[in-house]
Order: sequence, then structure tokens, then C-alpha cells
Amino acid sequence: MDTAPLTASVGSFVPNFEMETYEPAQGDFGKVSLDAIKKSGKWTILVFYPADFTFVCPTELADLAEQHAKLAELGATVIAVSTDTKFSHMVWRNTEGLMKNVKYTLAADTTGTVSRLFGVYDAATGLALRGTFIINPEGKLVSSEVNFYNVGRNAAELVRKMEANVHLIANPSEACPANWTPGAKTLRPGKDIVGNVAAALAN
Repeated sequence: MDTAPLTASVGSFVPNFEMETYEPAQGDFGKVSLDAIKKSGKWTILVFYPADFTFVCPTELADLAEQHAKLAELGATVIAVSTDTKFSHMVWRNTEGLMKNVKYTLAADTTGTVSRLFGVYDAATGLALRGTFIINPEGKLVSSEVNFYNVGRNAAELVRKMEANVHLIANPSEACPANWTPGAKTLRPGKDIVGNVAAALAN
């Protein structure tokens, strides 16, 4: 398997990209660009998946649909991406039963350009691996997760990551420990808690 190197790395600013889309909420085609999302002040969540009319993919996108409202409330624009065409997206969304609640954007990366940008393009198949990326409103990549073809993801964990990132952009001096959820204690990195993280979390 030959995948392109990751051009957009965690902590770096992502260059603009554009894709044609199928918009299930409007039942029509459109376009999406990172610059436009940034101008709106929103976060960008990219969910790459291998292909329409496959097996694990509709289960993932249905799971994502269940969490879409929460992600939108957190200020995120959700975009599912594969190398299929926008026409394939439309037919798949409107025929596969698991896709009936999908309202978020389905983007067509037919040339693999955006998949290559995020290092998930498999040149041997022309498909994208299961990659999930969170880009903050400034355009910085803050989270990256990539699975192979045969392992589906957990959208509830994506919500947790978004909640943590939203909290941290408002509170940059803090850090979120493992399994952090809103309202739980955060950490304030500094010399006083070196070797004493347990105590810092207990206080």
C-alpha cells in the first residue's frame, strides 16, 4: 500500500482546499472550501472513508449522523469525504437505509488531492483510509486519527475530542487529561505539578 506523506500535520495550518459536494439537507449539489468555513468562524471536521456502497462505511456515517447535532452545537462543520463523485454520494445517501439520517455534507475528492493532503490516500486502490481530522477556526489542525479499511470509528469519541478542543481554545493555559469530559477537572501545566499530577487532579 502506497500512501502519500502527511502534508497537513498536527499543529500546523492547513492550506485551503475545495471540493464539490452533495448536500443532503438541501437535496442539491454544492461546493465547500476551508477558507469559507474559516470565514464563518467554525471548526472543520473531515471524516474520510473508503467508498460509497461499501460495508463498514454506512455504519460509520450513520453513527456520525447520530452525533451531528452535538458537533454542530460545538461550532463544527462536518464533512464526510471519499473519492467517489457527488452523483454517487447522492444515490448512495438516498438508497442506503443506514444513510437516511445523514444531513451533513458529503464531499467528492475525485482526484484524491485532499486525501493526499491529509496522508490518507491509498494509491494502490484510489481510495482513502478512515481518517478523521479536526481543524480549528483559525485553520490549524489539532487532531488526527487514521484507521485501516476494516476498523470503524466511534463518533462519540469524536464529540469528546471536540468538546476538549473547544474548551482549550477558550482556556489555552489548561490541558485535558485522559477521558476528560466537560465539567471535569483540567490540568495547568507548570513546575508545581511535575511528578504530582495525581494530587493536582485530586485537589
